[in-house]
Amino acid sequence: MTSFYLEYQKIYVSVDCIIFGFDEGKLKILIGKRKMDPGRDEWSLYGGFVHIDESVDDAANRTLFELTGMRNIYMRQVGAFGDIDRDPGERVISIAYYALINVKNYDSHLLQEHGVEWVNIEEMPPLYSDHREMVNKARMMMREKIKTEPVGFRLLPSLFTLTQLQRLYEAVNGEELDKRNFRKRVKEMDFIEKTELIDKTNSKRGAFLYRFNRRVYDEDPNFKL
Repeated sequence: MTSFYLEYQKIYVSVDCIIFGFDEGKLKILIGKRKMDPGRDEWSLYGGFVHIDESVDDAANRTLFELTGMRNIYMRQVGAFGDIDRDPGERVISIAYYALINVKNYDSHLLQEHGVEWVNIEEMPPLYSDHREMVNKARMMMREKIKTEPVGFRLLPSLFTLTQLQRLYEAVNGEELDKRNFRKRVKEMDFIEKTELIDKTNSKRGAFLYRFNRRVYDEDPNFKL
């Protein structure tokens, strides 16, 4: 077999996954302590090296499945991170991805198996290498995406209150929204359907539950929040 590029130094390629969840009104990320050197016991995103027989997208999907046990997760590439000294072990270029999952659908046994936990994004501890930069860039991308696509519904249960929906948008954007204006805009969106079900978790009177209608959304070309 003919070999090429022998005069060049080999570089490692990895993927790192920023997994967002939403719980108790807070935007959260899934992180854990590194189990390998360099950086052992430092807080870190979950990732791994790209195998010789897979694309970077395939590697990200595999990594997400290993961590969550879920397939067909909403996932978008954040970008490449390749500072020369970003990894003190070797020359490593990492392709970062962010994913959105419903915290309630995540098997708690996997938290223990992989040694990870949900952490409020506003209370992140120092992260290994440039992982905080990855998280910040992913959050900025999600802020822009949520203005034009209802990606936030992937973080909510199938039935939700308008308060939950508003808290989600506030958590993603990092700022409070005017309740009256928010609800007025939401009611103009035909793809957010009011049901006859009522959530009485927080009050006797309760609040109506809503759901997302994908079919109606696909037919609405004017969505913007």
